[in-house]
Amino acid sequence: MGEESTEPVMSESTAKVEAHDPAFPPKFLEFMRTGWAEDSLAVQPSSGSPRYAARRAALSAQFPGETLVIPTGREKTRANDTDYTFRAGSDFAYLTGDLDPDSVLVLHPVGDEHEAVLYTKPRNSRETDDFFRSRDGELWVGRRATLTEKSASLGVETAVLSDLAPVLADCAPRRTRVLRGFDPEVDAAVLPWTERDEKDQKARDGRTRDQELAGAISELKLVKDPWEIEQLQDAIDSTVRGFEDVARILPADRPIRERLIEGVFGLRARYDGNDVGYSSIVGAGRHATILHWIRNDGATVPGELLLMDMGVENPNLYTADITRTVPVSGRFTPLQRDVYDIVHRSQQAGIDVIKPGVRFEDIHLTCMRVLAEGLADLGVLPVSVDEAMDPTSTIYRRWTLHSFGHMLGIDVHDCSQARKEMYRDGTVAENYVLTVEPGLYFQSEDELVPTELRGIGVRIEDDVLVTATGSRVMSAGLPRSSAEVEAWLDTQRAAGPRLPGA
Repeated sequence: MGEESTEPVMSESTAKVEAHDPAFPPKFLEFMRTGWAEDSLAVQPSSGSPRYAARRAALSAQFPGETLVIPTGREKTRANDTDYTFRAGSDFAYLTGDLDPDSVLVLHPVGDEHEAVLYTKPRNSRETDDFFRSRDGELWVGRRATLTEKSASLGVETAVLSDLAPVLADCAPRRTRVLRGFDPEVDAAVLPWTERDEKDQKARDGRTRDQELAGAISELKLVKDPWEIEQLQDAIDSTVRGFEDVARILPADRPIRERLIEGVFGLRARYDGNDVGYSSIVGAGRHATILHWIRNDGATVPGELLLMDMGVENPNLYTADITRTVPVSGRFTPLQRDVYDIVHRSQQAGIDVIKPGVRFEDIHLTCMRVLAEGLADLGVLPVSVDEAMDPTSTIYRRWTLHSFGHMLGIDVHDCSQARKEMYRDGTVAENYVLTVEPGLYFQSEDELVPTELRGIGVRIEDDVLVTATGSRVMSAGLPRSSAEVEAWLDTQRAAGPRLPGA
């Protein structure tokens, strides 16, 4: 057997077995439990463990004397007895570095500080049949770290997951906060505290105690440390390679399916990283006007545009988020170029104003004014630019649809639980990473625009780091201007298809 007798093991009662499993005879089961060599791992402390400890300490300082419960989530059923590929909860991963399913981080109050304990599944014992019969056994999913190994790697105390239930049963709701929505058993074990007087309600601006915990973690993630910036750059560089892969197989003179493009990029994401950071948007022709077109069941058409919004999620779960709109034939038509150049001017204007202390709203308004001016130049805007930009009107948004961008990090829409005054109603700060992604979308059924514009959609999206004095486009490896995009397409097509790693 590969484990010490003191190491907790997963009990047979937790096994996830197949409905169609045969009834194995006892002799076979006994035989399978014998003859296995030792396979201990030489575990070294993760270089990131001090970083995770510092993040937990920063969170701890905000909630002295309270128990904090942060689950990662469980595997989710896709159909019958098949599961979706598990992806760790972002906040849990941010605080622990652990990417396995089912685990729960608990910060136990000790004085004004906390003791962190990671409750997690132990390794399957080979003295039972779990390791070869259970769908989360090692012959099905591979070697699971022991509690000792995980603790040594991540620098956090570990405990067997089955010990969590009595811990949660002892939690007083009024002094416990739970990151909810990830683990239904955890949510049910600690009821949310809802009673509060009028003064308390006003002080919390209507947020529950649990929402305050989620908000606190989001706000910790606003400023990226140097390691996080490296992770984002890694994801972005992989995404640039993915766009190049796609351009190399994109024919100028015949259609190909959107799903081929999705698949080629997905190959890059799985080779270089963990997966795609979100469902890839591949919108050919009029599909480019649909913001979250993820069906990807259409096909490119020479002479039309192709909008691709895609990002690689790297092995540590940090994701890029880049959009490019390209002419399938290799050259923009004059009208396509006019629309594209308006969006490019809008994006560049937004990037140019970014620096510490600038309001998110001002970046948004800068981008939107350029788009509104472009709509006026196209003869689309039915009122003056100033009238369209008036907060009581904003009718230009019929064709722009969304904001200028969002925070980016371990989530594609990072820091989403932060308070408005710290995010959308606040200002940007050094080492924020955000997207700048204006767009123009003329729906094919929109009778308020000239016929020749209908079905044209253009978005340009880049990932931008706020520096001490301004900003840096982290995704500068992909061209942005219309002329540069055409030249880039020529270069990639001339190079020919490639496989990742080739």
